[in-house]
Amino acid sequence: MLSIILSACLVADPGQCRDFKIPLDVNMDAQHCTMAAPPYFAQWAEDHPQWSIRRWKCQPTGLNDT
Repeated sequence: MLSIILSACLVADPGQCRDFKIPLDVNMDAQHCTMAAPPYFAQWAEDHPQWSIRRWKCQPTGLNDT
């Protein structure tokens, strides 16, 4: 499974940035994830107006999990 990883910074403090993970419920390859991702991060941005997305990527779920 893949997740979308968003790198976002606070609008009020652009130096305060962090990564957020959006797990995908469907099984797809990285190419399909890249094509399917925009609606997911658009919804995330709408739900989190205090954050500004700087970049995003698809990666396997569990990668770099702690």
